[in-house]
Amino acid sequence: MRSKDLADAGPIRLPRLVRRPAATVLLILLAAVNLRTAVTSVGPLLDTLQLSIGLDPAEAGVLTTLPVLAFAGLGALTPRLARRYGEQRVLTAALACMTFGLAGRALVHTSWGFLGLSVPALAGGATGNVLLPVVVKRSFPTRIGSMTAAYTTVMAVGTTLAAAVSVPIARLPGHLDWRLGLGVWAVPAALAAACWTPRAVTERRITTRATPHNTISLWRSPTARALAALFAAQSVQAYVAFGWFAQYFQDLGASATHAGLLVALLSAVQIPISLLIPTITARLSSQRGLVLFLSACYVAAYLGMVLAPRHGDWVWVTLAGIGGGAFPLVLTLIGLRSRTPTATRALSAFTQSVGYLAAGGGPLLVGVLHDLFGGWAGMFTVLFVALAVIVGAGMVVSTPRWVEDEIPATGKVEYPPPDPGTLPTRQPSLPTAPPESGDVGSAKKG
Repeated sequence: MRSKDLADAGPIRLPRLVRRPAATVLLILLAAVNLRTAVTSVGPLLDTLQLSIGLDPAEAGVLTTLPVLAFAGLGALTPRLARRYGEQRVLTAALACMTFGLAGRALVHTSWGFLGLSVPALAGGATGNVLLPVVVKRSFPTRIGSMTAAYTTVMAVGTTLAAAVSVPIARLPGHLDWRLGLGVWAVPAALAAACWTPRAVTERRITTRATPHNTISLWRSPTARALAALFAAQSVQAYVAFGWFAQYFQDLGASATHAGLLVALLSAVQIPISLLIPTITARLSSQRGLVLFLSACYVAAYLGMVLAPRHGDWVWVTLAGIGGGAFPLVLTLIGLRSRTPTATRALSAFTQSVGYLAAGGGPLLVGVLHDLFGGWAGMFTVLFVALAVIVGAGMVVSTPRWVEDEIPATGKVEYPPPDPGTLPTRQPSLPTAPPESGDVGSAKKG
């Protein structure tokens, strides 16, 4: 349908609940709280899983690597599916798949059945990673910072809750029932899928001339490459921290309980940081100072862990958690460095699929170096190399620019129109971007 045809047809009529901005905010938050529950709920119950369904060490390694592979692989497919079926339909279907996977794997009796159903269980997180920045860009183009802060904070809360309460929930029957501890997370996923269904049903797609870029062309954008590098380096920091810090502190004399509390603190610090960093990022004309501040927190944390690991370990872990603000920083920049929701969708998929794939080897490399040399120098070498990448890539992405200006746009794509009442997409500190020729809010009668 052409822009003129759409304008002549009149405004799209959606159900009242769907039209309200508050409803959109609620839908975004409902999806966000589920993005990591399939991942972090498994760790505390992994030992029980190994005994119950015969999960051997190799299969346990596959299970811990599967989220990275799913986020990279399914994330790369998401833009194509969204162009064909619509962003909201794809997200709703992914949440439904997540519900099926979470519930199904809690019922299986074999290790391979659990691994197989973990793939659809991870679908919601993989798809939401890519599409939530797009929904924010399309629905709240002038509030990217505050909305990114809201959903990344809720995502951090969901991540922490799944890790913290899965075991207590599993103990409710009077014994450790891992099926209950893992299966319960299908409930919020089902709730999110049900609430997104009316939006998916009413979604309409239109053909428009926009500025889309596929993965191949985005490799030609210095900003896109830097965003992917920044995302990968930050993911290495996070995966190494959550995978190895507990063992590091235990090797230096901390109890298992104390080491676990330190890792829990690392996760908890992400909640207020996720609330602050996106808002600050959106208000700055350049984010170089913020990148340097977060990097300095990492440097102080790692130097403290090397020089005085048992004296002030709470401080070092807190500083590392603050440095983890690079994660909501890059998610915010995905929206700020693209003109249109269509480009945001492509940039989000590119950044996260390439980033997750590149970061997947970080924890494995730490394990190999630890086995080869018998110490922790390898871990800190990996962390400081990744930190250098954060600083270098951060300097590049901090320059206000749009990826569409760095590579030529070709072809036409289909994408959902913006929610009624939203403004044309724009970014502070840059000239106002022209509205997409098919946008409902900007369509004019010919």
